[in-house]
Amino acid sequence: MISRIWRPIKEGFLGVFRHGAMSVSAAVAVTLTLIIISLFMMFTMNVGQLTQGIEQSVQISATVEYGKESAENEDRISLAIQEIPGVDTVTYSSKADEFQYYLNSFSDEKTREAFKPFEGENNPMHDAFYVTVKDGTTLESVANQISQIDGIEAVNFGGSSAITLISMLRTIRYGGGMLALALSLLAIFLIQNTIKLTIMARADEIAIMRNVGARNGFIRAPFLVEGIIIGALGAIIPIILTWYGYTWAYNLSGGYLISQMFKLIPPSQFVGKASLTLLLIGVLVGLIGSFLSVTKYLRWKR
Repeated sequence: MISRIWRPIKEGFLGVFRHGAMSVSAAVAVTLTLIIISLFMMFTMNVGQLTQGIEQSVQISATVEYGKESAENEDRISLAIQEIPGVDTVTYSSKADEFQYYLNSFSDEKTREAFKPFEGENNPMHDAFYVTVKDGTTLESVANQISQIDGIEAVNFGGSSAITLISMLRTIRYGGGMLALALSLLAIFLIQNTIKLTIMARADEIAIMRNVGARNGFIRAPFLVEGIIIGALGAIIPIILTWYGYTWAYNLSGGYLISQMFKLIPPSQFVGKASLTLLLIGVLVGLIGSFLSVTKYLRWKR
């Protein structure tokens, strides 16, 4: 049992050293691909966090009609809003709270004094509900449903500009993911060609093994190990660059990009997962590339 496991591992390592130039070229191709994937991973994950932050910060404000500001109506409206699919939180703000918030928005004491007569019974503000949603793409739908509730006078959520911004950021994130997938497919193609050359170099050896009754799995295993090793070697430099490069960039920028509105993901929450992802991508790319190449060759040579 141990010999069956050890043989493909040993021959896989020997294959990497035996075909040094080709193995290095394939590993370099994987390295360059993973570096680009790492950059897009940094970008898309931070854009994802930015999108999530914007979604959480955008609130739907719903004002209550005059004459329907009783405690009974407020409980009914709050329950109706909470039952709408996609709603995350509902916060009630009384007209007194709204007036105080408006008053505090002025830094000039004289201006605040000018509005003092409107406190109490003369308060022109409305009771209001502030609603957050679980998914920013449902903002408009939730706002429209809130506006249909009896007792709601007006609904505001930032309009189409908020939806457009969230949609744009999501498109950028998905586009980065698609580009990373395309680069991974390119790396698979390069490794496939490299393994194909090593197979051709060992054509006589493979023919002898087949003549003595060796199964395809026995022949294929060392090449799969070789592909995995090439992929793992190609991931080393991208992992190092990601780990130290992202930490350096985060510390240099103070954790923010451009302004405090664009907060970066802390290295402790990013570099470990990113490094593991790069290693897995490298290994999978090497495994798939070598599997496709050797399987195609063995199928031809039956």
